[in-house]
Amino acid sequence: MERPHAAVVYNPTNGPIERLRGAVAAQVSAAWGETRWYETRSDDSGRSAAEQALAHAAAVVIIAGGDGTIRAVAEVMHGTGIPVALLPTGTGNLLARALGMAINDLEACIAAAFSGDTRSVDVGVAELDGETGERSTHVFLVMAGIGLDAEMAQKTNALAKKHLGWLAYITPIARSIIANRLFRLDYRIDHGRVRSTRAHTVIVGNCGTLTGNMLLIPRALIDDGLLDVVMMRPNGRLGWAGIGTRLSLQGFARRSRFTRRLLQATPDLHALAYVQGRQFEARFDIPHLIQLDGDGFGHVTRARISVRPGALRIRGATVNGSP
Repeated sequence: MERPHAAVVYNPTNGPIERLRGAVAAQVSAAWGETRWYETRSDDSGRSAAEQALAHAAAVVIIAGGDGTIRAVAEVMHGTGIPVALLPTGTGNLLARALGMAINDLEACIAAAFSGDTRSVDVGVAELDGETGERSTHVFLVMAGIGLDAEMAQKTNALAKKHLGWLAYITPIARSIIANRLFRLDYRIDHGRVRSTRAHTVIVGNCGTLTGNMLLIPRALIDDGLLDVVMMRPNGRLGWAGIGTRLSLQGFARRSRFTRRLLQATPDLHALAYVQGRQFEARFDIPHLIQLDGDGFGHVTRARISVRPGALRIRGATVNGSP
């Protein structure tokens, strides 16, 4: 009987490959066959590598890369029942953080890939209409962003992100806040009535924490079968000040009972609107950039975003929901 084997999908630009090979070899027991290795390509971030791993019936797929690589592999692996294991080597590693995984412990991540518990998480699905009429469908695990979030993903220098981490986003954030350009959108939740609003940024979250450990969506859980939508719609700099204060309080609330009580007693902000559901559909007055887990997908005129509950199995996660 053929022994099961692991597949490793790895981004060659992130992390020492020889150390990774050694860590995997140290965990492979006699019950496992030879590990197969698949390098990602720059033009698809790991999708073709994942397709090869699936075609060769891997028992577990270890993903060595950032959120973009994980997203590309998840497009192939979700719904197959084959578990994936995360070896986070990117800039943000938002999914791994949301799942309570070891970020800087290579050996622990590899050990979890072969012997850790497996849990199912939700997968977001974005059906997009491009500005020239083309349609495409992609998945995401962390967040879909339109507005500032997408601009940061597209315009922030990759070298700066690698060396500065979340600090690389300060300049584009500051420029966007000063300009404060709002756009109009028509949206609806779960086939409800269509509403209109103006927003600076729209984020559809499967997880709730941004780069820099900033808690944006407190209610977001990666396994609750729901999407959480936040619309930032500040009225000038005072509106941005209110958003900044609320986000700071939400971050402190995770560690302070007093802050949690203070936050509960604070009225909702018009500048920071939250909605929750299984599907979010929006049309824009002019085409806008969209990003999925940090990958840019160009300008869109319409986005229909839904959730597939429990569609991806992940090995080695330690906590439920967002941190």
